[in-house]
Amino acid sequence: MSARDDEHVRVGVLSLHNSKETKAILNAVEDLGHRGEWLRQENTAISIEDGEVQVEPEVDIIANRLLLSNTEEPAEGLGLATTFNRLRPMLNQPGAVLTAIHKFATAVTLADWNIAVPDALLALSNERLNQGRGRFGEEGVYKTAIGTHGGGTWKVDLTDPVNPKVGNRQAFLQKFIDRDSGRHRDLRVYVVGEEVVGAMNRFAPEGEWRTNVALGGDVEDMTDEMPQEAKETALYASEVIGLDYAGVDLIEGNDGWYVLEVNPTAGFKGLYKATGRSPAPYIAKMAIERAGGTVDDDRVDELAATLDDSTPTAKPRQAATSREDTPLIGYIEEVVVSGTSGSATTLAKSDTGATRTSIDTSLAADIGAGPIKSMTRVKSGSMKGGKARPVVDLVIGIGGRQHTVTASVEDRSHMDYPLLLGRDILQHYQVDVRRRVDSDAPEPDDDEILEEEE
Repeated sequence: MSARDDEHVRVGVLSLHNSKETKAILNAVEDLGHRGEWLRQENTAISIEDGEVQVEPEVDIIANRLLLSNTEEPAEGLGLATTFNRLRPMLNQPGAVLTAIHKFATAVTLADWNIAVPDALLALSNERLNQGRGRFGEEGVYKTAIGTHGGGTWKVDLTDPVNPKVGNRQAFLQKFIDRDSGRHRDLRVYVVGEEVVGAMNRFAPEGEWRTNVALGGDVEDMTDEMPQEAKETALYASEVIGLDYAGVDLIEGNDGWYVLEVNPTAGFKGLYKATGRSPAPYIAKMAIERAGGTVDDDRVDELAATLDDSTPTAKPRQAATSREDTPLIGYIEEVVVSGTSGSATTLAKSDTGATRTSIDTSLAADIGAGPIKSMTRVKSGSMKGGKARPVVDLVIGIGGRQHTVTASVEDRSHMDYPLLLGRDILQHYQVDVRRRVDSDAPEPDDDEILEEEE
């Protein structure tokens, strides 16, 4: 066990990414008079020697901020969190996080505790899923069980069949709930322990039905105005899932409130924009007090009025990145592209000049890519101006890795390759322009694209 001094608690934040939320929690720990440790690749180890287990850096308690919903192998992160949880107390324990990141597991758990969730169907066979799709009406929500920032979520025409998987991720159908004909909205309630830090309405952007702030949704403070039923439902849902802190998403139907998701790593930016309240000091307070330390409650409230996501002193020195750590991709690659109703293996061209991945109209139709989310303005090297193109969600598999991206749809029938990989995917790879999988290589397409969001 760790040996804490009488005055200071050492709070570790387990986070392998550079999120603003992690920085804000670590800064809040220090502002409350305690010590923060950022547990990440550069500084973290666990050693077993002669039966003794040591954690580096030494901490008294850990706040779990691993982002697992958008990783290729969430089980790796869960295993890492479980290892630390065997050694130190942890906020947002791995078992609860596992339930929360799997949207259908969340729905099943909540429904079993009499918390209202939208009707849904997960089936392992194509036949059973499509046999049951009619009960949701002509239009429904189709989701991958694990996903984040609105990725892997579609509103689909249920007169067409759907697949039980998108890529290698399980998918399910859910009833679409919309109480009125105005802008689609839901309610995000941020819970820390038994307290609601803040709540906001989230409105879908123009031409979109999803309300995620990451997709450009608008926000409105509802902390003091939200109905008591919604508040109690959010608190109960967080407790049932077993999370110490969470963003609980609810939507109001004609017969009451439904829980859509319970997010263990919900962002702070949208909530702070809407409410002027940051969850970071409350999470820091919970960690400090659970480890036996004390804090000044007035100071917590004072800190909550700001969102200090500057680089904390706890950030370890970053080691130089080895190019060998980055996978290699060729100029022309064979990939698997998946939509809501099918998958296809095709050749794709790597284009580091393109911001966004692009797919041919016919291929998009064949795999059920869509429906169209919004429009984007695309500039081409052969055009002074630009034109608007529809964009859709795709799952693209390359050499065992999978990426959920928002791709533009265009007629590429006059081009050699139906799929163009943009920087949204290529940022994860080194590109070797000499490497191509097609044996009779055609001349490169003259379709260099630079895309700009309007």
